[in-house]
Amino acid sequence: MSATPERTDVLVVGAGVAGLACARDLAAAGRSVLVVEASDDVGGRMRSDRLDGFVVDRGFQVFNTSYPQVKRRLNLRDLRLRPFTPGVLTHTDHGRLRLTDPSRDARSLTDLLRGRLAAPRDLLALGTLSARDMLGPTVLLRRAEDRTTRTALASAGFSEEFVERFFRPFLSGIFLEDQLETSSRFFHMVWRSMLRGTLCLPADGIGAVPAALVTALPAGSVLLDTPVALLTDDGVQTAHGDRLAARAVVVATGKGPASALLPGLDVPAGRVVTTYYHVAPRPPLAEPTLLTDARLRFLNTCVLSEVAPTYAPAGHALIATSVLGEDNPQARKTVTSALEEVYETDTAGWDLLTARTVRDALPAMPPPQPLSRTSRVAPGRYVCGDHRATGSVQGALASGARAAREVLEDLTGRRHRRR
Repeated sequence: MSATPERTDVLVVGAGVAGLACARDLAAAGRSVLVVEASDDVGGRMRSDRLDGFVVDRGFQVFNTSYPQVKRRLNLRDLRLRPFTPGVLTHTDHGRLRLTDPSRDARSLTDLLRGRLAAPRDLLALGTLSARDMLGPTVLLRRAEDRTTRTALASAGFSEEFVERFFRPFLSGIFLEDQLETSSRFFHMVWRSMLRGTLCLPADGIGAVPAALVTALPAGSVLLDTPVALLTDDGVQTAHGDRLAARAVVVATGKGPASALLPGLDVPAGRVVTTYYHVAPRPPLAEPTLLTDARLRFLNTCVLSEVAPTYAPAGHALIATSVLGEDNPQARKTVTSALEEVYETDTAGWDLLTARTVRDALPAMPPPQPLSRTSRVAPGRYVCGDHRATGSVQGALASGARAAREVLEDLTGRRHRRR
């Protein structure tokens, strides 16, 4: 543990991406800042482990290059990003059907032109929706009427058949809920980001993102293995009994620890997801494509080593498959059976490397969903994280940035109304 100053300007509890973004902005503004993290490394839910030569993210995640906060804070070249196919395969009763952006990948044209995936009305609705979300001003999306995504898709002219065949399986893996009850305002923002950007994985795992963020902080400004037990009148007290003084404290943890440190904090419900990592002797799908299931036996699956070969040792394939809820024997049985069908292969030679369950993986976002909420909780007390904005890397980073702005306003006495 590094030596700590007697008193710092701001103490940030939690070294996830929200806390790191907040700390970075405070340090850039000339404030002394100290980040305390309960775990043995930075990243929070965005961490990667090395297991028997494989890269295992703590839950399947993708990295979107179009997020404004990402472009502002990270040198994407340093992450050695590896792209997914710009589209998705959906397993249906008619086999696997492909939907991609034809301007980036023409392989979906066969399914589209033959009407196997979507009727003409659905193609028209998809083109209209995509053009509006991609090209229209962001402010219109932010101010649009908020309702459930299912309601919004029906109003946009999509048939129930297409919603069930494509949107529901695909968006379930993004929202971590399978009823399309998530805010339509958030859906439109996500759709816009996917059309404008590229979904990727860093070659060294998703943990490369927080690792890059921490390099922007002054040396010695992050304390690991330092869980905070409670907030005090002048800072915090750690679980080891140490007291750390600060003029302001920002709680940048997940919603559970945040509620414990800030009693009475309004937090949303959380989504739980489990990802199964299987090892196979050869890739069951020789392309870096996300595969969904119209029967919703799982959220999505992909051959990670086809996206980023660095995820697996030579001669092995690593497959990640995510499901809603906790790991249990029935879920494992269902996943194994489904994978054999959707990949059209014998999985008897596959080994389960590990299962990763992430509780509170995302906040629930039913309408009306605010895209951002103030970080101010009480004098000298602030909170940030995706549960204060939207369930995405963009949401977490933006919440951290907002917390830093509000702390600086209060410390300098220049608090003013934001438009």
